[in-house]
Amino acid sequence: MTFVSGCYFKLRACRSITRCNWRFFAVIMCALGAIGITGCGPIDDPSLDPPAPGPVVAKMDSPLQVSADRKLLWGDLHIHTSLSSDAFLMGVRTEPDDVYRFARGESIEHGAGFPIRIRRPLDFAAVTDHSEYLGQARLGNLDVPLTRRSLRTLLTEESRLSVMRAWGETMGLMKDSGFKLTLNDVDPLVNGQAWQQIIDAAERHNEPGVFTSFIGWEWSADAGSVSTHLHRNVFYGDSNVPELPFSSLDGPAPTDLWAFLRSELAAGRDVLAIPHNPNLSEGNMLRAYGADGEMLSEQLPADRSVLEPVVEILQIKGSSETHPLLSPLDEFADFELATAIRNQDITLESVRGGYARDALVAGLSVFHSEGFNPLRFGVIGASDSHNASSPNDEANYTGKLPLMDGSAGLRLGEAGLGLGYITPATAWGSGGLAGVWAEDNTRASIFAAIRRRETYATSGPRMALQMFGGWGLAEAEMMAATQIEGAAVVPMGGELPSHAGDDGPVFAVFAAKDPLGANLDRIQIVKGWVDEQGKPQEQVFDAAWSDNRAVDPNTGRLQPVTNTVDVKSASYDNSVGSATLTAYWQDPDFNPARASFYYARILEIPTPRWSTFDAKTLGVEPPEPTSIQERAIGSAIWYRPEMPHTDRM
Repeated sequence: MTFVSGCYFKLRACRSITRCNWRFFAVIMCALGAIGITGCGPIDDPSLDPPAPGPVVAKMDSPLQVSADRKLLWGDLHIHTSLSSDAFLMGVRTEPDDVYRFARGESIEHGAGFPIRIRRPLDFAAVTDHSEYLGQARLGNLDVPLTRRSLRTLLTEESRLSVMRAWGETMGLMKDSGFKLTLNDVDPLVNGQAWQQIIDAAERHNEPGVFTSFIGWEWSADAGSVSTHLHRNVFYGDSNVPELPFSSLDGPAPTDLWAFLRSELAAGRDVLAIPHNPNLSEGNMLRAYGADGEMLSEQLPADRSVLEPVVEILQIKGSSETHPLLSPLDEFADFELATAIRNQDITLESVRGGYARDALVAGLSVFHSEGFNPLRFGVIGASDSHNASSPNDEANYTGKLPLMDGSAGLRLGEAGLGLGYITPATAWGSGGLAGVWAEDNTRASIFAAIRRRETYATSGPRMALQMFGGWGLAEAEMMAATQIEGAAVVPMGGELPSHAGDDGPVFAVFAAKDPLGANLDRIQIVKGWVDEQGKPQEQVFDAAWSDNRAVDPNTGRLQPVTNTVDVKSASYDNSVGSATLTAYWQDPDFNPARASFYYARILEIPTPRWSTFDAKTLGVEPPEPTSIQERAIGSAIWYRPEMPHTDRM
């Protein structure tokens, strides 16, 4: 460690949470405090006293009316409260009722002691607290930094060194003990009380036709390291739920969770699981083949796509769509990438099995070799907020875990003492949202839509997206796709009907900007398949774009849209791009003998990233990237050739 002016420590020898002995680090910090190196004053961070939250904007119907019997609903199915051990340890004191109050437009208190409110209400939400030691940290009389004083007191009244010492002790406790912290064994009575609190809050706020609340939890297993996530969120389609959640203490492997889900289905309960952050699984979440090339049969049960019909691919801890190492020809693959260990070496082996596009192709490989596809899943977005909120607005981002990233100074590492060198929060995104095309705003309708994968993920903005696929239809027919839906046309998440002939399928994509957000840059269609040699293949096609731009004849790439972001003022303008885009597209290289999938991705024009807004608040230079192209990523439509050995996709 090196001491520099202003009590700022550059932790050159300790650049990631998992590479440090945090117990030793906490002792060193306490020793420094004891000998009087406390010359740093409180953090000067204007974001700790933000302006009062602005007015709530009324919910807006989608500008796309592409289906007579579907409406676009917005939600967040991944939100934690103080009933999660890690959230409580990091200063969160909110409860399940606060999740639904926030989602419906009411103000709640952030863990750092200021009011927060969503700009537009959501249509549905879920509390997904960690089932491991559920509720016990809140009721366990813990002696940890943020039970000795509040996070606000720590940040506004104590020294920067005190913040660093609290941070080191807290992270050391999580690393050494996980969700157990300083607790004794699981107290089933406390678990039951916390679970009932979650159920009661969901039942109080569920209002069919107006707002939907789902009952669920997070199963939080790892692959031998707290930094290697195999986490899933478990949800029920109604109020018929078990006496207690199933945790990784009950079963630490995905196969254990799947066995539990099967038993629940057999008992008549409507349940599913949503894997999240495969990008932080070190390739363990969605991998189909081992290093030796052999299929991982235990990880690929034939009913996996029934148990886990969608995967969460956009959230605060980064994007899990694809990675530049997996998609080197995709110019937009480098989006909000995060790693389990900061500054770790990333290899092809460590990312394979950790991203959705690669896994979807792997599922096709299994189909061609085994006759079934265990990785046929749709996609969804969420926040993974641990503060009862859904902070996916770049201009109003309030972080995931308050002690780690609950203020602009903490998020950008400007709070002093080197936190910027060791916290992963500086690389996190602002969270995502789920778009669902459902008949009604009810548990049954939304749950059914998730089951049929008529869902998509956004990185936060409420861009409208729908895609249809069919055979042999002219552009005018496809643009009126919903009039013949159910016959020759299927929506995202579906499977194309059988077809005789070599002509490729046709697709119609409809996209509209967020009514309060940025214009659209382009519509892309991503195709994945396995060639005759069994090698995975993918290609990204620009299907429609704004501003009469041209495709470069040398590179084959569309000219980039103009970036209007003014970094200093953290602003942009909609003088470029389009409010709506539509695309009619036919696969030019269709092979009727090979299974394939197609999904739509729409990009906004560049806008300021949350870090640019934070830098403006703090009066500092923003880190790169200063702007991002927010996006929506749709669930795929699959093509399955007739195979002599199976009728299962």
